[in-house]
Amino acid sequence: MRTDKVTQLSHHPILNFESSEHSSFSSNFKTPKNHHHHTAFSATKSAASPPLSGHPAPMTAVPAPPTAGRELSNPPSDGVTNLRFSNTSDHLLVSSWDKSVRLYDASANVLRGEFNHAGAVLDCCFHDETSGFSACLDNGVRRLVFNYGKEDMLGKHDAPVRCVEYSYATGQLITGSWDRTLKCWDPRGASGQERTHVGTYAQPERVYSLSLVGHRLVVATAGRHVNVYDLRNMSQPEQRRESSLKYQTRCVRCYPNGTGYALSSIEGRVAMEFFDLSEAGQIKKYAFKCHRKSEAGRDVVYPVNAIAFHPIYGTFATGGCDGIVNVWDGNNKKRLYQYAKYPSSIAALSFSRDGRLLAVASSYTFEEGDKPHDRDAIYIRSVNEVEVKPKPKVMFFCKVLVAPCDVFELGACSSAGECDNLVKDSANDVDKSLADITLYRMFMRLLLVHYSFVVQYRKAAK
Repeated sequence: MRTDKVTQLSHHPILNFESSEHSSFSSNFKTPKNHHHHTAFSATKSAASPPLSGHPAPMTAVPAPPTAGRELSNPPSDGVTNLRFSNTSDHLLVSSWDKSVRLYDASANVLRGEFNHAGAVLDCCFHDETSGFSACLDNGVRRLVFNYGKEDMLGKHDAPVRCVEYSYATGQLITGSWDRTLKCWDPRGASGQERTHVGTYAQPERVYSLSLVGHRLVVATAGRHVNVYDLRNMSQPEQRRESSLKYQTRCVRCYPNGTGYALSSIEGRVAMEFFDLSEAGQIKKYAFKCHRKSEAGRDVVYPVNAIAFHPIYGTFATGGCDGIVNVWDGNNKKRLYQYAKYPSSIAALSFSRDGRLLAVASSYTFEEGDKPHDRDAIYIRSVNEVEVKPKPKVMFFCKVLVAPCDVFELGACSSAGECDNLVKDSANDVDKSLADITLYRMFMRLLLVHYSFVVQYRKAAK
């Protein structure tokens, strides 16, 4: 269990807002802005924040809903910190507070191998089909070769290692630590820090989350700092940013197309950001509320622990401490699907390489402190296309304006539900609609010319 004494712990609380703000999940997208609600914090910890007591509360076994997916056998005995599918198979790598890193064949529901460390494992990632890397609470960075049961210590940080990412573009391993540094490693070298360590790069605060796409690395730290690096030149960040979300960052994940990143916070929001710093690029960014509910006139807001992008469609799933997994279409600003509630907090999510499977870690993250909770479990669910494929964008044309109704599109039209002048067209019919509008405009011009001629004729007749 989680008995390690950690001083760099961060709070990831459930927030209670006294608010009349509507907090439904449907199309509740807004541009980033700060609100001024008063917050009521409970004594809480999360996946990055274990209970300090050596006597954790007992776990209770509550069956998951039948639609949760297939539960993996031999799950970790304590909280799941991360899980990742391989890029070449349905192998799944899982790290946990029980000091283990496990390799599963998710399709066959078989545990292929396991390594046990001296401390809790806070993150893991694949190197190739049968080997991976671990980031540990004992400050160590390790390479794990499951085929041979071989473990190599690549090196250490000066504090617990929170994140690990492997770059297939450069062949380097990147780790982020609570010692406020990034380190790059070359795992192709012989074991030992002096032979594998490439460089150390100071960060403004403790590193909470990393994400890679191509040669770009996004680093999210405490204090809401976000640094963007080019791995080919790590001497200084390519961009230094501040999170557009008001509260502590929980997770950052890059878009599969490399144009930006999604960032979540402990306050039930996700920000969609873009690397392009031009005005045209930055106008596309926005944030939206999610993973919250209303109880007795108060908004109960849950941390968003996990973000996972679908490798085919580019849509993404979010998981929160409410036990809910939502699937979003970021381009069209729509929620596509919401899965049935899981028994416990969603600690981590990962889509398989072809998007057919979604791994869900249902694991209490101590957001409400040390209390009885459901046992930790990992579910593998088959993904239906309807759950993740973007729907054709619907456009609304105003017969009065003879143009697309942007006001209705943005949800700002008070009479949109009753307006008789709107014509609804799917994206597939846009060309047809535009052609109809062109003809309509030509007809209106002819009508105006005719009307003008009639007026002038009558004046002349008088």
